[in-house]
Parts: sequence; C-alpha cells; structure tokens
Amino acid sequence: MKKLTAVIVAAVIALSAMLLTGLNADAAEFEIDFTTHSTALYLENIDTETVVYQKNANERRYPASTTKIMTYIVTCEHVEDIMKTKVKVKNSILHMLDGTGSSMAGLEGGETLTVYQLLNCMMIPSGNDAALVLADYIGGGDISKFVEMMNAKAQELGCENTHFSNPHGLNDPNHYTTVSDMAKITKYALTMPEFVNITDTATSDVIGEDRYLVTTNSMIDPVRGGNLYYPYAKGIKTGSTGNDSGYCIVSTAERGGYTYLCVAYGAPYEDEEGENYENGAMLDSINLYEWAFDDLSIKTVLDKNELVKEIGLDFAWNKDTIQLSPIGSYSTILPDDVDPKTLERSYNLPERIEAPVKEGDVIGNVTLRYKDQDLCTVELIATENIDRSELLTAIDGIKNVVSSKWFILAVGITAFLIMIYIIVVLVYKRKKSTQRPVRKYRKF
Repeated sequence: MKKLTAVIVAAVIALSAMLLTGLNADAAEFEIDFTTHSTALYLENIDTETVVYQKNANERRYPASTTKIMTYIVTCEHVEDIMKTKVKVKNSILHMLDGTGSSMAGLEGGETLTVYQLLNCMMIPSGNDAALVLADYIGGGDISKFVEMMNAKAQELGCENTHFSNPHGLNDPNHYTTVSDMAKITKYALTMPEFVNITDTATSDVIGEDRYLVTTNSMIDPVRGGNLYYPYAKGIKTGSTGNDSGYCIVSTAERGGYTYLCVAYGAPYEDEEGENYENGAMLDSINLYEWAFDDLSIKTVLDKNELVKEIGLDFAWNKDTIQLSPIGSYSTILPDDVDPKTLERSYNLPERIEAPVKEGDVIGNVTLRYKDQDLCTVELIATENIDRSELLTAIDGIKNVVSSKWFILAVGITAFLIMIYIIVVLVYKRKKSTQRPVRKYRKF
C-alpha cells in the first residue's frame, strides 16, 4: 500500500501543478544514441508529465495482454471491495479459450476466488482465464457488456485510437490501441487499488501454496529474468500474440527520485526459422530508462518571482509600463547539458494594456521551446496593483473626441457654415449700401 500511496500522491501533485500554474505541457522528444527494436515506443517522465521520447506513438498496434490493464481498471471501478467479493469460476467460461494457446493461470471450474485473487491471476502470469471470469462477472454474464465498459472508459480517458474487442488481448482486427493511448490508460491504472503491488509481484501463492503464480515480466524477476532483469523496474504488464503483435510491455522504473513510464510495442517475435528473438520490447525499455536516468534531469525553466517581460501601460499616473511574471514556477525534463536560459521564448502578449490592473491578472502567456519543440506554455500575470487616473482618462477622452473624424467633420462643417454666413452678411450689406437713394439738396 505504501507504493500505491506514493504513486497516487505523485500523480496528484503533478496534476495539481499543471492546474495551478496555468500551463500546457507538450512532448519534448530528445535524441537517443542507440537502435531500438520495437515498432512503437513511448517514454514519459510522470513526475513532470513530460514525454521525452516517442516513436510511432499514435499508430495503431495490437496490444496483446497489455489489454488487461484496462480490464483491471473496469473491474476495480465496478467492485466495491475486491478483497471480499467472491466469484465462482464457470467451466463454460474456461472452455471459451480451448485451442487458443492462451496464457493461463490454471483456474479450475467450480472453484470460488475473490476478485483480488483473480486480479493476481490475470496480471502476474497473464491468465486469460482470469480475465474472462472477471469480465463475465462484471458484465452480469455478458462479456460483450464488459467490453463496452472498456471502450467507454478508453474514451473517457481521452484515448483517440483505441478499441477493445475482448478483455484478454487475443488478436482481433477491431482490437487495437497506440502506445500513447496505453500510457494514458496505465497512468490512470496506477490509481487503482492494489494495482502497483500486484503488477510488481514476481511470484505469489495468493491462490494456494501449491499453485504458485509466476510473472511473465522478466524485468522484475531477479531469479528467472536473466539479462532482462532490471532492478529499477516496477511492474507492469507484458504481452505477445506471436508475430502479429510482437513483444509488448508496459512498465515503470524509479531511480534517483525520478519515475518514468515506458510503453514498447511490436518488437520482433521470431525469425524465419521459427526461433524466438530475445524480447526487444524489454531491451528497448531498459535502454530508454538508462538513457533517461543518465542524461536527463528536472530543471526549473521559469521561476514565479522572475520578471520575464515588460509591456506598455495606459491611464496610470506617472507610470507607463508594467512588469509580468509567470503565474507559477515551472520545471521540466531537459538534457543535462542544456542551460534553461538558452531556451527560446515566444510571447503571446498585447503591446499595451489599460489601468486599472490587479496583481495576479492574467495578461498573456509565454511558450518555451527547445530545438523547435514546444516544452510548455505558461500564463503571465501582473506583478502589482495599479489604479486608473481619472484625469488622464478625461484628457484622453477629450483628445479622442478632438481627433475623431466626426469631430473634425463637424468643425469643418461649422467653419464652412460660418464662412457662408459671413459672406452672405457681407454681400447683403454691400447690396444694401448700393441701393441706398442719393439725397438731393435744395439751393436757397
């Protein structure tokens, strides 16, 4: 439970930071110096929600048994108490997998297990039998209803290229996802009860001492993992349906205070002679983790106390500019050799604003970029309260009236009329004077 609590707290802190600082985080694909095997890859630092590497991140792939991450989510959201709720295993459900060559947990028809036990059976040895038993139970005897719940949840989580046709991951033309969508699903799954603990378990006797469950994830198995064992890995789920899906794995890893999530799909499964390749999805995941831990680090790129920009200010007494600062401090993942001060900044701001202004008013934003990639967009706010000067406002009002075209037109018309009036008066007077009779005088 301590692991689960830590992950949930980290997720909440990261989400809160995103909301409180008014920023939009984007992917920042950094360069790696090794060859990868998987056809699709996704690596995200979940401390800062920064995607640091992607390869065909939005292309559809068969997810194989990583599908069970969504099955876990839907199960937990529809069972109030996974520890106490019991489910009877139906023979008819087990027979649905006859001839499929599925990975099984060895469930026996007629036995009763708790949902918690079935979740262990599904996630540790990747039991397709457990996945179907849970789907049948949650779906009220209708597995298709459970699949509808899976697809509804995928849409709710913002998955744009995901559609499930079953709860276990066997191939189907209409059963697909992407590494970026699966990352969204997995980050949500990390908040589910016991998910972290179950998926990070190498062996378990949860259904009996003589029925050991053994993980399919070599990255977390120090006994059977061989050169694929990775001591910093924490779960989560493997998958493969042969050459159709290739090797797949979703995992997390923690080292030195950093936590990464990696999704690797479509690594080659077997050669032309039918010989299995080494699991390239796991190799890619390990190499990406080591690269990220060694070459990347969290750096503060904006400080909330930093004065990042000055713009013009109108209608304030004895003050014609205002300073702007970020709405909050922002840190992100960058290569160790990159100085945050060298990041390109693109401002979306007005040239001038009018008083009154309140401290904390959002004026615009700034986007930070690295090698033509957007890292984040952060809102910029006013750093002080500034009152409006009524005198300057009145003067500006008079100025605007005087300089307006209508005022100029009115003055022009008035001047013209006055001139006409003067001319008319002068003409009238002159005419009157010429018409005045000449007075004749008598001689005496």
